[in-house]
Amino acid sequence: MEYHNPVLLKASVDGLNIKPDGVYVDVTFGGGGHSKEILSRLGPNGKLFAFDQDEDALANGLPDERFVLINENFRFIKRFLRFHNVKSVDGILADLGVSSHQFDVAERGFSTRFDAGLDMRMSQKSDLNAYKVVNEYDEANLRRVFLDYGELKNAPVLARTIIEAREGRPIETTDELKEVLVKYLPERIRNKILAQIYQAIRIEVNQEIDVLKEFLEQSLEILKQGGRLSVISYHSLEDRLVKRFIKNGMFEGEPERDFFGNFSVPFKTIGKLIVPDANEIKINNRARSAKLRIAEKI
Repeated sequence: MEYHNPVLLKASVDGLNIKPDGVYVDVTFGGGGHSKEILSRLGPNGKLFAFDQDEDALANGLPDERFVLINENFRFIKRFLRFHNVKSVDGILADLGVSSHQFDVAERGFSTRFDAGLDMRMSQKSDLNAYKVVNEYDEANLRRVFLDYGELKNAPVLARTIIEAREGRPIETTDELKEVLVKYLPERIRNKILAQIYQAIRIEVNQEIDVLKEFLEQSLEILKQGGRLSVISYHSLEDRLVKRFIKNGMFEGEPERDFFGNFSVPFKTIGKLIVPDANEIKINNRARSAKLRIAEKI
């Protein structure tokens, strides 16, 4: 079983416009597919740094003196590059979301296909897991998680149902969670609703929205002028943030205009939104919701 089948491999790396002697960062190493492609385009003086907080990914490290794998969350990209005496880079690639490996290992608790303990941590070092979210969050916070991160209109009733169910005993597994919420999982759209519920809990456990914001802000700081940012997202929450930040360097509001009514933007968009073609989706079904945006620092 492959650890992770890289999505939009050629397009995302093409977007970096790689210089043979440049310095690049793959912030979501996983199975190393994107990193291998970047290395194949680098010359002997090029350098690639990769990040992955999942200890399972360390086994995929690449035996190449131009390559450094950092076992940390990419929200710390600036700090750990500084540790390696790197203050600016020529390009950054991010393939957001959960890796195929994380979905396929049942005990990680990411997949709706398996029964497992409530975990969903991308880093095994994290203190917060799905069990704590489901069993320790109050009703208001559960409602927030399902509404903000799952975009579930019935978030209030889902939260109330979980609160009532856990009064008897803790909800310990993914199957127990499904059983608690079964009346809100109509057969026709069961998988869709479950995916939204799992997504909401997973995003909360891994602080994915905060991490993405911190990463994007730091990417702007460390990219050289003319450096490229290549980001693959998998749901609307991520894609909206990426699109907005690329457009005006902010997540909310509008940048200030000068006396003439113009405002400066940090990036220029390279090309149009890229999505996988039918052939890639046929080969790798997990690519079906992927969206690639490419930008260049002005």
